[in-house]
Amino acid sequence: MPLPYLLLDIDGVLIPFPAADGSIPPTHIRHTVLPTGRHPDDPVPIWLDPSQGDILTDLLTSGLVTPVWCTSWRKDATTIIGPLLRLPDFPYLDLPRPQITTSHPDGYLWKRDHVNVWLAEAPVLWIDDDFTCLDYAWAAERTARGTATFLIQPDPYVGLQPHHLAEAASWVYRVSTADAA
Repeated sequence: MPLPYLLLDIDGVLIPFPAADGSIPPTHIRHTVLPTGRHPDDPVPIWLDPSQGDILTDLLTSGLVTPVWCTSWRKDATTIIGPLLRLPDFPYLDLPRPQITTSHPDGYLWKRDHVNVWLAEAPVLWIDDDFTCLDYAWAAERTARGTATFLIQPDPYVGLQPHHLAEAASWVYRVSTADAA
């Protein structure tokens, strides 16, 4: 079996959404960035936890997964977010820019149709903050068919935590040892 892909989202995972009172977790540091296509007079403030780079790097460089950004940040994930967290360079999935008003136009995460085609029968560990019960059913169906699929969903107001990475590492280890057996 090929190495599982690690699909990694950014908004709500690495960049938490502000709480109702506008607060961001105190672990996060503000950065001002200029995503592709933005006018230089219109930069975007983001908040990143610098320790996430270190905890992610262990998994990304383990040799047990093939990391791929799976985010609406697209190429900016590799040129802006990755460098700010001192992450190793890895590719991004070139998601379309759908004309939708909800991230669940069909009851599940809009990215899933594109991810499903791109993955084909490859195993996957997908970290995103916006899954629905239909996404979990999709993952269970893929796993039942013999394609290991695991979803991790951080709280979008807190973002990725060390226990998520421990859970991810445990799953990757189980899949790699099961494959070797």
